Amino acid sequence: MEMQAVARRWLADQGVIQVRDGWVSDKKPGLLLTANQVAHSWAGDVFAEDLDAADQLRLTFGLLDLLGDYWVTCEIRFANEGAEGALPVDVLWDGYRERLEADRDVEAVTYSLWVDWFEDHTTSATAFAEVLGNDIDRVVVERSEDLLRRARRVLECSGPVRWTVKEPTYRTAVRVPALHSALFQGILASFHDVYGDLEPAAALALLDQLDLPANTQHLAELRHVLAAGHKNHYRSPGAWDEAVRACS
Repeated sequence: MEMQAVARRWLADQGVIQVRDGWVSDKKPGLLLTANQVAHSWAGDVFAEDLDAADQLRLTFGLLDLLGDYWVTCEIRFANEGAEGALPVDVLWDGYRERLEADRDVEAVTYSLWVDWFEDHTTSATAFAEVLGNDIDRVVVERSEDLLRRARRVLECSGPVRWTVKEPTYRTAVRVPALHSALFQGILASFHDVYGDLEPAAALALLDQLDLPANTQHLAELRHVLAAGHKNHYRSPGAWDEAVRACS
């Protein structure tokens, strides 16, 4: 919340303030702006501020908390790949981990992981390790609600991560029943996502270890396509429809 307050003050210095139904800028006080419009117009400017890279990044995370808009994460990614060089990795991934553990909506953060960091195979291994893989043993031992919340969120959007990268984490997470539903969603996304990746036999073996309600939606169909050796919905057109027919 502290960085959110700092971000609010920074926006006010830019002439942007929050009102009941949105945001207004002193340049066009009669025009009501959405959070997305504010993010597009001002989030990138943080990286031009006379601050060191770590403080720029912390301020941008404060904007993310304040606006809740995915575009702020895009500006972080742009800055990380910019001419000034990569952002401080400790601040970058601490920022993601902190928000993944927060008891509030973090759709912008999980969407960013999924479509930007995890779908890009030049970054997915590092990103997955930083937000979960390096900590999965700690999750298993401590099982605090914050850690479990982070683990669930990462597992659910981990479909595009290469199977060889995520399988060890998946196998460890099986030991925690509270993560079984999220593991199922991760395996399901690994099959259905355009960039999803899995090995059918290994995924089926994991699936069979999950304690899930018998009426779990898509469980029978997923088991069917994996048993048939299919790796991905888009590589096996018709396989899912066949599974639906077989399991109906």
